[in-house]
Amino acid sequence: MTDTLWFGVLAVPAYLLGTFPTAILVARAGGHDVTAEGSGNPGASNVARIMGWRAGLLVMAGDLAKGAIAAGVGLAVSGRPAAYILGFLAVIGHTYPVTRGFRGGKGVATAGGMLAVLNPLVSLVLAAIWFVVARVLKLASVGSLIIAILFPVGCLLTGRAGWEIGITSALAVLVIIRHLPNLKRLFQGAELRTDGTNPPESGVN
Repeated sequence: MTDTLWFGVLAVPAYLLGTFPTAILVARAGGHDVTAEGSGNPGASNVARIMGWRAGLLVMAGDLAKGAIAAGVGLAVSGRPAAYILGFLAVIGHTYPVTRGFRGGKGVATAGGMLAVLNPLVSLVLAAIWFVVARVLKLASVGSLIIAILFPVGCLLTGRAGWEIGITSALAVLVIIRHLPNLKRLFQGAELRTDGTNPPESGVN
């Protein structure tokens, strides 16, 4: 089967895999609506804010799996280019899901799952950086923005091909765009914290 045919067969399933509503289902099982509480974002950080770190980790694992499965299938059937394409489509599905009016999550965990398959060393380092930043500052968004910027830097430092650096740069731009509301709140001193101790300006108790 040609690469083009593989792409045609797997592109839509990869996108639909990304739309799987991990955060919504976990929150609903706990009696919450993650889209109406906290920041309203259907992602691991907001679930952790609402329900605690165990629920947040469960969502993170599910979202990581979406990116990892898509990239892993692409890698198995047609090599690294297909892995990047299918992984990226899963991230698009997560951030812009057709099943929820194109209103999805921020894409960090799903992108992380994709990178874990394609560049595991860089992925481990970035995961550690995110954890430290989120733990110290209690601001998951800051950690996410930092590691997004470091996506392509990690590929560059590990000697990956130019096209891989280009794709991870595009991935970084997507994540940053999805975090624009967070950036606005950060500049206003009203960004939501992961431990629930939100500033009065945030309007969230």
